[in-house]
Amino acid sequence: MRAAVLTGFRAPLDIQHLSDPECPEDGVVLSVLACGVCRSDWHSWTGSDPDVMLPHVPGHEYCGVVEEVGARVSRWKRGDRVIAPFILACGTCPACAAGNQTTCPTQIIPGFTHPGAFAERIAVARADHNLTRLPETMEPALAAALGCRVTTAWHGLTGRAALQPGEWLAVFGTGGIGLSALLLAKAIGARVVMVDVVAEKLDHAIAHGADAVVNAASSDAPQAIRDITGGGAHVAVEALGIEQTTVSALKSLRKLGRMVQIGMPAGKHTQMSLPMDAVYSGQLALFGTRGMPSWRYPSLLNLIAGGGVDLSPLIARRVALSDASEELAAFDGPTAPGVAVITDFSR
Repeated sequence: MRAAVLTGFRAPLDIQHLSDPECPEDGVVLSVLACGVCRSDWHSWTGSDPDVMLPHVPGHEYCGVVEEVGARVSRWKRGDRVIAPFILACGTCPACAAGNQTTCPTQIIPGFTHPGAFAERIAVARADHNLTRLPETMEPALAAALGCRVTTAWHGLTGRAALQPGEWLAVFGTGGIGLSALLLAKAIGARVVMVDVVAEKLDHAIAHGADAVVNAASSDAPQAIRDITGGGAHVAVEALGIEQTTVSALKSLRKLGRMVQIGMPAGKHTQMSLPMDAVYSGQLALFGTRGMPSWRYPSLLNLIAGGGVDLSPLIARRVALSDASEELAAFDGPTAPGVAVITDFSR
């Protein structure tokens, strides 16, 4: 099979012909239909993720068709179209039994701890506990874009912060997570302020339903949000994983506000200096979130399939496997609106 292989940090991915993956007894092998290119993949590419050992195949936002089925798999057969969360939980430990699969202590993470989906095929372990069937009408590119950004945003907004209709949401960062949060929050009935430093991305957010935008390069973002919302946001989402926006997100909240850290802190940002006086005096709640349990997929897929939310504005570019290096390098600076999805694995 063809695969894009990381052989050196910050080096162009090497397109190689690798052996097809072996099918796990409890898993399946998928023919990959599409795979998103995510900022988390950029962390792997830069060497910021300690789980990644070279050589390595990145890619964790994927959907595909079942080609092989392990002997211990009962729910899936060859030809099924499926999607998997990027955290593959064991399904049997106390955390999984409580519904908290994203905290499974033996989790497998394709693209990080195991070979990922920047390839024509991928082995997916623990298939019965993790795979979800795709609606027949869902385009593969959109399904792949769900795999990290949309699912994480959905779980952060509904499973962690419990965003309610009519509440104000402030989103710091208008990339894949930020745009997903905007579209989902509007479907819930919330009002949304988007914050970024790229005017083009703020214009894109307005075009897709944002009630207000703030350019943090030219204004005091927390104060602007307090002015727009009449006292501060009820919920804030940090979608970049850096100290400056995390601090601003906390300071943008009203009393009893809830802040969700979705952006992945890596490198120098793993340690941050935060305004704990604001947390204390405002009686704020700070949630970390990462991924979404597989049992929550049907509610999100039903919302999409039923026309409750249109996520097509997420996808800006459908690219070839050989374009992945260029897409990863682009995360070094301000990126254009929307996300890239690999849909052509032949070149």
